[in-house]
This record gives sequence, structure tokens and C-alpha cells, in this order.
Amino acid sequence: MLPRAEPQTAPQQSRMEIEKYIVATDQQLIEFVLGGDSIAFEHLFNRYRDSIYQLYVQRTSGRTDDASDLLQETFVKVYLNMQRYDSRYTFGQWVYTIARNTFIDFVRRRQDDLPIDERFAAPASNAPTPEESVINLQQRSQIEHYLEHLAPRYRQLILMRFFEEFAKSGTLPPGLAVWLPNIIYLGIAVYLYRKAPK
Repeated sequence: MLPRAEPQTAPQQSRMEIEKYIVATDQQLIEFVLGGDSIAFEHLFNRYRDSIYQLYVQRTSGRTDDASDLLQETFVKVYLNMQRYDSRYTFGQWVYTIARNTFIDFVRRRQDDLPIDERFAAPASNAPTPEESVINLQQRSQIEHYLEHLAPRYRQLILMRFFEEFAKSGTLPPGLAVWLPNIIYLGIAVYLYRKAPK
């Protein structure tokens, strides 16, 4: 955690004047800052510093040096753009927006530092390719078609064996894609054999 910056006060300031900063709303402190009061900005900084810093620590995976640099960059932007603050939004929202945009810029700069091969390398994905998705859809509709033609007892057996397991685990059993078509073909063969004229 960063050490809290204590406001630097001129010797002529009384304790009462310091207390006015402490109890002032964000909007009042902004008005003081726009009037040239640097102590008011220190109080604004102290109000939002810890939460913005923690946000950066979290987003940078605990890299405190980067979080400190981002915090400093954020509040420099806040100070330089104070006259652009729109009071329709809370000051906290405005600061967080600047912090978010500062972090996005930081990530972009990091991307620009990477070699071009790494920048555009696709991350490893377990998602099926478009071709695999089409094949899976075709297999699924084929399996459903074959299940409709099975005798009820065979259909119930298959549903109990494979699909109830799927319902419990949320994933298809690994052997389902390999064995289910064979079981269904066997069931259809039995069905056709029984229906064949004798």
C-alpha cells in the first residue's frame, strides 16, 4: 500500500482551514483546485489513490511498479484535465474512466513492444473449428434420427447410459462420439432384422 501523502500547508493556515478540506465534498474540492488550490488536489488524490492503485495491482497481476506508474499517470491526467470535468457525473466515475483508459493505453503500448509474430499469434483454443462444429452438428442430428428409430427399450438404455451421465457432469463422456453411433447402428440392424420378411 502506498504511504498516504500529507497535505503541505503554509504556516499561516489554521487547523480549521485544513478541516474544511477534509469535510469538503468532491465538487467543492474541484472548485478549490480550479481556483488554484493545490492542497485541495492532494485531498482528492488521497480519497481515490488507494482504490485506483488496488485496481491497477489487480489488473497488472500484482506488478506494483506498473501499478504505481499507472497511478501517477492517471492523476497527472486528472490534474491536467480538471477543467474538462463534467459535474453530471461523479468525480469518482470520471477518475475511474481516466484510469480505465490509461490502463487500455498501457496494454496497447505493451502490445506495441512485442515482436509482430507474437502480437498476432492466436492464443491456443480448445474451441472447435468451424468445420468441427458443422461435423458435430451433423453427427448430433444423425444420432437423434437413429434414436427415433430404435425400439423404446434400446432407446431408454442408450439414454440412461450416455445422456444421464451428460446431465450430471455437463460434458459428454469421451467414448460417446466413438461408441454411440456403433450402438445405434447395432440397434438399427436388430430393428431391421426383426422387421425383415421371413
